[in-house]
Amino acid sequence: MFNIGPLEIAVIAIVAIVVFGPDRLPEFARTAAQLLRQVRGMVSKAQTDLRDELGPEFADLDVRDLNPRSFVRKHLLDGIDDDFDDKPVSNSTDMMTPQRLPAGARAPFDPEAT
Repeated sequence: MFNIGPLEIAVIAIVAIVVFGPDRLPEFARTAAQLLRQVRGMVSKAQTDLRDELGPEFADLDVRDLNPRSFVRKHLLDGIDDDFDDKPVSNSTDMMTPQRLPAGARAPFDPEAT
């Protein structure tokens, strides 16, 4: 979730010992753990209340789907790479290379394109 490695945890522990002191650190850790439990309980209760209020139609609602990034990734970009893997790439229709017209030929023109 936070993507914290062992080195970062060690640095945080050393800073906590220096800032709070070894005498007050256990009390601070207990208080932080209680706060974390309360926050998790509030989040769980909010999710349950949301599901209850929305009704049985939204029983399978995942709150993480409400994040715009995950919504776009899940509904718009899911499987987009699979569509292009099966099609061979053709070099004959490369749009970046200029095409020369034969001498005396007129350039293609679409009057409805304006």
